[in-house]
Formats: sequence, C-alpha cells, structure tokens
Amino acid sequence: MDRYYQKSVEDTLASLSVSDQGMTDAEATRRRQEQGFNELVETNKKSFVEVFLEQFKDVLVLILIAAAGLSLLLGKWESSIVIMIVVLLNALLGTIQYVKTEQSLQSLKALSSPKAKVMRNGEKVEIASRELLAGDILFLDAGDYVSADGRILECFSLQVNESSLTGESESVLKTNQEIAGDHVALGDRKNMVFSGSFVTYGRAVVVVTAIGMATEIGLIANLLETAEGKKTPLQVSLDEFGKKLAVVILLISAVIFGLNTFVRGNDFLESLMFAVSLAVAAIPEALSAIVTIVLAIGTQKMAKEKAIIRNLHAVESLGSITVICSDKTGTLTQNKMSVQKVFVDETIRSFDELELGRPLEKKLVLMAMLCNDAVTMKDREIGDPTEVALVSLGEIYGLDELEAREEFPRVGEAPFDSERKLMSTAHDFAGKHIMITKGAPDVLLSKITSIAVSAGERPVSEADLKKIRDAIYNFSSNGLRVLALGYKELAEGQVITAADENGLSFLGLLAMMDPPREETLGAVEECVRAGVKPVMITGDHKVTAMAIARQVGILRENEEALEGFELDGMSETELKERVEHAAVYARVSPEHKIRIVRAWQSRGDVVAMTGDGVNDAPALKQADIGIAMGITGTEVAKDSAAMVLADDNFSTIVKAIANGRAIYANIQNS
Repeated sequence: MDRYYQKSVEDTLASLSVSDQGMTDAEATRRRQEQGFNELVETNKKSFVEVFLEQFKDVLVLILIAAAGLSLLLGKWESSIVIMIVVLLNALLGTIQYVKTEQSLQSLKALSSPKAKVMRNGEKVEIASRELLAGDILFLDAGDYVSADGRILECFSLQVNESSLTGESESVLKTNQEIAGDHVALGDRKNMVFSGSFVTYGRAVVVVTAIGMATEIGLIANLLETAEGKKTPLQVSLDEFGKKLAVVILLISAVIFGLNTFVRGNDFLESLMFAVSLAVAAIPEALSAIVTIVLAIGTQKMAKEKAIIRNLHAVESLGSITVICSDKTGTLTQNKMSVQKVFVDETIRSFDELELGRPLEKKLVLMAMLCNDAVTMKDREIGDPTEVALVSLGEIYGLDELEAREEFPRVGEAPFDSERKLMSTAHDFAGKHIMITKGAPDVLLSKITSIAVSAGERPVSEADLKKIRDAIYNFSSNGLRVLALGYKELAEGQVITAADENGLSFLGLLAMMDPPREETLGAVEECVRAGVKPVMITGDHKVTAMAIARQVGILRENEEALEGFELDGMSETELKERVEHAAVYARVSPEHKIRIVRAWQSRGDVVAMTGDGVNDAPALKQADIGIAMGITGTEVAKDSAAMVLADDNFSTIVKAIANGRAIYANIQNS
C-alpha cells in the first residue's frame, strides 16, 4: 500500500496520474472499469436456509434428532414432537443471531455520505459518493461526512472527528504537509482523511487515494467477515459432553443388545427394540431446554443491571472471563476534557488549589474564559472540548463565561488557524484595549518578551523560559495536553490581526486531560481480585494511555505498554509470549486489536472485549464475548457484540461479570 502521508502534494498527484483540476468524464469512465464503485462489498454471504441448516451440525442437536427419530419408531409421538420443537427453536434462535450479527456490514455502509463535491472537467460538481474514484479532487467543508480516503492538498483550519476509526472523541487538527516515518499510526496521519469520519471545522481540498474496500473502513469490513465468533465455554462443554454421551450410549446399547441376543437368546427384533428404548431413555432430551431457561432467566436479571444480552450463551461466558480488554475513552475515563494542573506565577498548582484572591490566578482563569468560544449550559456543552474545559474551570470558582464576556466585551479577534496554532481575542478592560492569545506552548513562547509574576511584569529571562519548559515537560510526560496563555495591551481602537501576536507577556500554562471516572479504580481492583486481568487498548498516545492506566491500577510494576508499530514487528508466537506482561496498547489499529484478542485466546484464556467505535467491531466479534457501549456506541459495534451496556462504564462491566459468574454456577448446579 502506498504511504501517501509520506508524499508531498506534487508527488501524490503524480502517483495518482491526476492534476489539481481533476479528471475528465472520459478518464472517469476508464477508471470506473478498473476500480468499480465506492462501496463496501459483501463476500461469501450465506443464505437464510444455509445458516438455518448449519444450526443442526452440533453433536448434541444431532443426538436429540436421533432421539426424536427413535421415539417416533417406538410410537412415542409426544416425546418426538417435544424434542423436535426444542431443536427447531434452538436452530431458529441461532439463525436470528447470525442475521443480526451480519447487519454490522450494513451499518458500515450507512456511514458513507450520499453526496460528494468533486472537480470534473475542470468544474466543481456534486456526484453520488459511490461514484467517487481514486484520483478525484474532493472538496470538504464543515458538516461533511468524508466519503473516501484521501491526501489533503489544501488545508484551511480543517478539523475532523475520527472517533469511529480511532476511538478518540477529540477532533484532529489536519495539515497538508508530508509526514516522515514508516510507523505512523492512523491517528497521527494528519495529512490524510478517512472514509466514515466527519468534518467538524474548516475546509480542505483532497485528492482521493482509496475507495470502497481499499479504504480503512473497507479494511474493517474485511476484518469483520474474517473474524470468527467463538463458542462459549458452556457450548464447548456441551459439545464434549454430547460426543462422550453418544459414544457411551452406543456402547451400552450395543452391549445390552449383544447380551439379550447371544447370551439370553432373545428374539433379534425384541433385543434391538429394547436397546433402542434404552438409548432413547438415556438421551437427556430436556438438557437444551433447561440450559435455555436458566440462561433466559439470567438475561432478564442482566437487563435490570443495564446489560442487554444479544446472545443467550453470552451470559455464561461472562462467568468464565479471564481477560478483559477495555477501551479508554468514555469507559475508563469521563470522555470529557478538564483542566488538571496550571502553571502560574512560577508555580505548578492543581486545578482545585487556585485562589481567586491571588490576582494572577484570577487573571489566568478569567482570560482563559474570554479567549474562548465555548458555552456551557445545564443540559449541554457547545464548543471545542478544550475550550469547554477552560470554561468549566472558571465555573468551579463561580465565574460565568457569559457574564465575563458581557463585562469585558470582545472588540476584535484573530481566529484559530492550524498553521499558526494560536487564537487571539481583543477585549475592553475598563477602558484598556487588551489582546489575549492562547495556543501551542512552543509557538507562544517564541512570541513573548515579558512574564507576569506577583511582583508585576518583567522582561523574560532564560531562567524563566527554563522554568516554563520544565513545567511543560512535567505536564506532557504525565499525559496532559498543554495550552499557553499570554496577553498584551493595544492602542485604543486597534484592529487586531495575526501579525499582532508578538511582544506578548506570558501569563501561564493550563494542562488538561480526559480524567478517569471516580469509580474506575475500585472497579479495576475488584476485577483483579476476581482473577480477571484488565488490559487497556486505545487509539490514544502511549504517554497519555500509560498515565491513565497507572491512575486506575491497570498498569502495574513489571508490566509494559506497547504501541501498534511494535506489534507490526512481532510474529504471532512472539505476541503470544508478550501479551501476558503487556497491560496497555496504544496507537493501535483494528488489525492490532484482533491480534491481541487472538493471542490471549491461543493461551487458553476467555477474552472479553469492550468498545464503541467502528474500529472495535472486528475485535468485538472475535472475542469470546464482545461488549458494546449503548450510549456512545456505533450501530456497527452493537451489531458485532454479544452484549450491549446501557451505561458506558467499566464498573458496570465488572458487575456484569459478577452476575455472569453467579448464573454460570446455577447452570453447573442444574
């Protein structure tokens, strides 16, 4: 596969044999014959009848069918009818479950946008997304769904939500610059856009590099079709029991037939009918019904605990779990950015240690709310997650963003731009014209000439810069995202532009992250006590993932964290040996998730996989039990899972495991 993210804009266009003016209709017709349509294709699709007939391949089911036939020969119509009803019901349930699972591909198809804006014959036109071709020049604007994979040619502050592919809810800021490196994770390919993602801000011009099954979504569709649903421990036990029972019954019946015929000298037909009657009596016709009833009762109990079971046998699988692979965002964490630390007046403080009686600290919180477009309400939050976090910090200390913006009105602005990585707003501070600038620390530090401290403002020194950089390193090494804030006074009535972002006075740093849920630590401890190993699998960066994993108790001493590119260099045997000591996997792709699940399964473990995105679907299907998140989960994830949680919370998963163990114990006792 071509690594288009490594290529320059010119090289990308050349490799696709297209110009920035797009292709002609004649060229499009020629390429259509080579590439086909931009759609997901199903292969090896089984008919309803084929699926239904496959339900009768189970050994215990065959024994029950044999019992029904023998009962019919012996004139026991009632027994024969009851057995066949049970067998047919089980087959029908299995068929319905298969059909529901296969709906995941249909859900994937629904992710594509019905229309796309492209350049054809040198003109901008709108076409159906299925008619897109590799080489098309595609135009993207805020609100558009991305219909194909592509390399960005021109970027205007483009931000794209790729949560369905990477699992990370925060929009990705894009660029059109080439990216060096052979091991660049999907989430770090910031000069690429991917089918199924959503443009949240800005616009871009893109050249399509892959369509249909060749896209990242297409790769997931392939994985979904090749992922193998695992039999539950109970199903395996029943299969083994059925095989052993069949052998024992046949042996005993043969011995009884032989004794009656050759030792006691009974009539051949009479001896045969007696042996057949004995075989029928020995077959546990009610076994499937009893197991189904116990599982059905367990399903109702699980529903009360906010866990919806899509597959009856998944109930007892919960009781056999030895490894649980969990997503990070929204499951272990709150799925909401919040400020954790600040650096102000040469001091690092926790977000809850600030005092508005200290002028610089109040100034930092206030200016962070003013240089901001987010708004929070009782029932919802509007704006970029990072800006919402800054507003929420002010609300902790009784400040309201709307009141602050009314008291210090905005009189000018230089909107955020992905190239300069800064945002500036100008405000009227009681007659003073103040410009506030926030953005990437490395960029803002290059534009400061002074620093604000409790004694007043002074020229910034190398010692000051070292303290600031040390604080940035401290925050970053703990998985925190850092924003810097500065300001300067302007002439009255001055209209600000990006050119004014210099000669700033440094005010402080704000470090934020998506923090763990309060109940997660206790849930992880309970999980470990129950003998279940928790593993974090995330699309986020390694440093952030490790920081969260340590906080909640998943990453312990003598355990390691691995990245996706490291898995690429491992054979299946090597991965099987490493998984026991790896508690965190970062920057992973859907293929990596399946490999991790299979590696644990090859060791004999029963694996649960949680997830909510399209990227989780293949691993959800491959796991012994896939657990989808009902609130944030995509339909693709829910269709691929055996269980759907009505509460996106790790503690709910742990409760479900405990209930599953109790139900499994009841089945064994039955």
